[in-house]
Amino acid sequence: MSTFNIHGVAVSNGIAIGKAHLISNALLEVVHYQIEINEVPNEIKRLSGAMNEVKKDLLKIKKQLLKDSSDEFSAFIDTHLMILTDKNFSEKPKKIVSKDRCNAEWALKKQMDFFVRKFEQIEDEYIKERKNDVIQVVERILKVLLGHPNQTNQVNSESSTILVAHDISPADALQFKNHQYAAFITDMGGSTSHTAILARSLNIPSIVALQNARELIKNNEKIIVDGNQGIVIINPSKDILEEYLVRQNLWGIEQKKLSKIKNIECKTLNNKNIELLANIEVPGDILSVKENRASGIGLFRTEFLFMNRKELPNEEEQFEIYKSVAKSMRNKTVVIRTLDSGADKLTSADTTISSNPALGLRAIRLCLSEPQLFNIQLRAILRASRFGMVKILIPMLSSLSELRQTKLLIQRAKKSLSNDKILYDNNIKIGGMIEVPAVAINAEAFAQELDFLSIGTNDLIQYTLAIDRTDDRVSHLYNSLHPAILKLINTTIKAGKKYNKEVSICGEMAGDSKLTKLLLGMGLRHFSMHPSRILSVKKQVLNSNTQKLESVSAKILKTKESENIETLIQKINQ
Repeated sequence: MSTFNIHGVAVSNGIAIGKAHLISNALLEVVHYQIEINEVPNEIKRLSGAMNEVKKDLLKIKKQLLKDSSDEFSAFIDTHLMILTDKNFSEKPKKIVSKDRCNAEWALKKQMDFFVRKFEQIEDEYIKERKNDVIQVVERILKVLLGHPNQTNQVNSESSTILVAHDISPADALQFKNHQYAAFITDMGGSTSHTAILARSLNIPSIVALQNARELIKNNEKIIVDGNQGIVIINPSKDILEEYLVRQNLWGIEQKKLSKIKNIECKTLNNKNIELLANIEVPGDILSVKENRASGIGLFRTEFLFMNRKELPNEEEQFEIYKSVAKSMRNKTVVIRTLDSGADKLTSADTTISSNPALGLRAIRLCLSEPQLFNIQLRAILRASRFGMVKILIPMLSSLSELRQTKLLIQRAKKSLSNDKILYDNNIKIGGMIEVPAVAINAEAFAQELDFLSIGTNDLIQYTLAIDRTDDRVSHLYNSLHPAILKLINTTIKAGKKYNKEVSICGEMAGDSKLTKLLLGMGLRHFSMHPSRILSVKKQVLNSNTQKLESVSAKILKTKESENIETLIQKINQ
């Protein structure tokens, strides 16, 4: 058989070489057939039994969690348990069986498709990918209905085994955590999916969104997983195999070298202090934050607390989570971003979806329209502020009036806490996300009224270039090195410098080591990224002289073509 490649989204770096172990996709085996009216009660009973078995299995897995397992495993399993208990999920398929007189598998898949369609209409990438939780739960139930064994446990202990699946649920990931898998690849998923988050937690090469890997790869077939480039090589030739064995060895050496700089102070060659912070989604990510010696937390995404649940988290629940993070980080910065999602992501599946959610009622717009919801979160953050160096970050600001309204609500939250005789940090710093082009252009005005600025490059690029990065048809146009993007970033950094306000980048650009020297030359001194990327960025910092980089960056900012910019960046990284 000839060698061929398939491409996906790299979510965890590294190179793995080994034999493929395929896990079946029960969804592909679902067929539709009619049942007799007298068979309906038994079919409903069969469906209920499968759901209960999955519930018991998940509870058992949760009990077996090892003490050193990061909290996201438990959180994700809790999410799946919540889905199982949701009446729209658990009861509606039974009604479909009764009404349509169809088999349980088909009824379950039909309801799943309904949920997936709703999620597909959501613009926010992170929330949109929560549809995978529903799919994973359905897949698990179907395996029980179809009599499939638990295939994650049916694999040898060879460290060269590579897991190939349609998708991997958190529960499955937990079960194979103790197996010596070299890597895993999936058809489904994205950079912010649970699968991706878990991949980074397991610290093994992983690629998602391969579309049809399970169809193209045969069981026990030799494959190469290049988690750095997002490439899977099937049936590699002798020459390719030898090349990747060298690359794998070099990668291992590089990782060992990186581990040696963990405890080195993050300074440039010309003695400039650079702050490397971490982005987190759940409290369990703190383990990785500490492991990689981050300066603090530059972005705590709180949306995860609000998703996949019947009721919104109350003040006490939020407070306990924020407090635990603040205490864990001790005297290090913890930037908590207020809810960054839309109304369609908080309510039931029947909620009317905005025609263009990215430009609709989301983030700070939603919070200002729902002051009670916002007040609960603000009070929780303020209460947590007395336990550490907590800062508040406001997402998707587009006008000064929004900012002033937000600050007024923060003051009201403070007053209510004072009235309740509850302690908080009265001098808590308030920052704003720079992710709308209008705000970046007008950055000086926002710098005067905020304590710090944080550039969200993911959305800034998307809004500036009018490109939906989740749309495969145009995602190739998504370009972090577009001259307009660099100019907007530079304008924001200059505004911060002028008014002596900290400016950080918390989007994907911050964790891209190829761009580190460019951003240093532009004057950026605060980077916030996924913890796994900190050391590679730190290496670049340690080998940089900001004075020398200033002139190169100025030249790049004057360059009109992205292709020429890429060439210049390659030169400064040599």
